[in-house]
Amino acid sequence: MSDVHVPPSVTSPDLPEVREESDGPVRRHLHGIPDIRGFFRTNTAPVYFFGPTAFNLLGIDRWVRNFHYVAYYDSWDGAHPRVFSPRNKPLVEFDSGEAINNYLLRDPEVQAFIGARPGRPKVAMVFFNEETERICEELGYELILPPDTLRRRLDSKIVTTELGNEAGAASVPNVLVEVDSWHTLVRVATDAGLGTDLVVQTPYGDSGKTTFFLTSETDWDRYGAEITGQHSKVMKRINNEAIAVEAVLTRQGTIVGPFMTDLTGYPELTPYPGGWCGNDLFPEAVTPEHQAKAVDLVRRLGDRLGGEGYRGFFEVDVLIDVDSDEVYLGELNPRISGVSSLTNVTAGAYADLPLFLFHLLEYMDVDYDLDVEEINERWRELGGADAWSQLIMKEPRHTVERIVSAPRTGTYRLEPDGSMRFMRESHDWHKLEDPDECFFMRVYGAGDYRFKGADLGVLVARDRMQTPDGLTDRAGRYIEGIRALYVSEPLAGEPPVVARPAVK
Repeated sequence: MSDVHVPPSVTSPDLPEVREESDGPVRRHLHGIPDIRGFFRTNTAPVYFFGPTAFNLLGIDRWVRNFHYVAYYDSWDGAHPRVFSPRNKPLVEFDSGEAINNYLLRDPEVQAFIGARPGRPKVAMVFFNEETERICEELGYELILPPDTLRRRLDSKIVTTELGNEAGAASVPNVLVEVDSWHTLVRVATDAGLGTDLVVQTPYGDSGKTTFFLTSETDWDRYGAEITGQHSKVMKRINNEAIAVEAVLTRQGTIVGPFMTDLTGYPELTPYPGGWCGNDLFPEAVTPEHQAKAVDLVRRLGDRLGGEGYRGFFEVDVLIDVDSDEVYLGELNPRISGVSSLTNVTAGAYADLPLFLFHLLEYMDVDYDLDVEEINERWRELGGADAWSQLIMKEPRHTVERIVSAPRTGTYRLEPDGSMRFMRESHDWHKLEDPDECFFMRVYGAGDYRFKGADLGVLVARDRMQTPDGLTDRAGRYIEGIRALYVSEPLAGEPPVVARPAVK
């Protein structure tokens, strides 16, 4: 069979090419960014992002026609035209993001909402499991993510390290070993030339809760029970700067997004000492030399993931040794992540496409051509061309209170006296320009409970929130201003429902 092409002179520059064969139509073939952009603007396939909130991919509906969010928490109280949340939500004790997504998939209101739209639904989310896959198969939904078994295997810090080594994307000097005592730890570390100032990571879990810093037997006595019996990564402790970056493994190669710094452990934002609580994206986040090394590292890892059958979105934590200038592989998160919110709003995203759209393209019924080298070069120049930041605001106090009133989701202005003035209802943060204006997305609202670790909301602004000395003055005023808008009343005991994971 041979392709029949429309002559270039009569091909519309705004529409993707549709190839036909003698026995009927075949898949579309898109040539470059303009075709792909036009394809998504005229998309007819229903695409849904499921999550506790719409946070991770908020704003993608600006780019993709027929894109909707299905969220447990409706931060807009019904005012966002692309966010659907079931009205009937009995109190359920969720213990994970996966549990919330599976609940939403089985909810009759959600199924009716999706069933009212023609076409097989394509479903994306941050966290899922085998039950999610079974539910989607039962309902006839297409889960546009790599298989759960593969994702779980790649989620292991041990597997990530091994694959990185094979790809030439080295980790901080380490040894992969199981240890059962301080003396064993010292022996294997000394034999590997790592010294005794060590970092130990267990294979699975949030790095803020499964990364342990040990310099003495006293430290082992404190953390040893959580390390013993697990094949762990024992690393030399370095003076490092942590950088987060997202990428997409496409059939054309790995596209690397912008680099941003992490905010971790600030007691004003989180009760967890190593807990993630935000990000800064700005031109000086990494030097050109470190950026070049990091891009090469991420692309090497992406190519190796392709050998495992992976495709689509992933996030990498890169560690820069500030003493030696070496760039190391930190961790892999094989999923959409908490930094997607900033990745998808940068100058690089607007020059080409939001990074998530390259993931989505892998799961659409089209073929396409991309110049990955050209795109990576453009993102390298533009990815951090402007400043963006986000603060993940959890309840840091140990008291338990019922929320009586909470700030509305929308755009606020930071006034000279430190107060926050509501400016307007907004669907996302894409139109922010002034550093003294921010977008706040409320998570917990009136009737919910404030307790240690409760998700209050996310604040996004066009300015840095962190310097080498800590949080900026503006960040502190933003935090105090938003917290002042919450009114709550104390409770005598624990809240009737445990914490529901809302922002990841």
